[in-house]
Amino acid sequence: MPTTKRSSTRQRGPRDEPGVMLERITAAARASFAQNGWAGTTLRGVAREAGVDPALVHYYFSSKEELLDASTQPPPAWLESIERTNRVPIRERGEAMVRNVIWGWEQPEIRETLSSSLLPAIADRIEGEERSVRASLIASQVLGLVMLRWVWEIEPLASLPDDEVVALMAPTFQRYLTGRLP
Repeated sequence: MPTTKRSSTRQRGPRDEPGVMLERITAAARASFAQNGWAGTTLRGVAREAGVDPALVHYYFSSKEELLDASTQPPPAWLESIERTNRVPIRERGEAMVRNVIWGWEQPEIRETLSSSLLPAIADRIEGEERSVRASLIASQVLGLVMLRWVWEIEPLASLPDDEVVALMAPTFQRYLTGRLP
């Protein structure tokens, strides 16, 4: 009769699908860093919010710095949407940018990183010495739109149809992209 030997060592790491657990942890970290800042975010608190054992957070991230780095990386879908937007001819890009902001804000994982990746993504694709100024002007419009429409829900902007928002804002985006700056 064969004998079975029980292993006295426990398996380390996640018991569930690793990608799912990692995403839960980084999503909880994003929310915590956004709401509580660096000082108010702890690995234990992130574990609690993600519904995992603190040891699992330590399994993936050896420090709070590593967790911050991972949680502030833009989601792949956001990077892809920026690339699609940047492939639109410059003369039509203002509309594409507004549509991308509206789409991105409706995606929870993208919404959290929208503003942190906005300026570099815009400035990266604008030519000329004024690119930082142009990117800053566009970012001011994006953040204004986000705050008024979705955070503070100021009417009538909060309830305007998406196409109307695009029609009203795209010319300003376009002017910041290609128009003459004083």
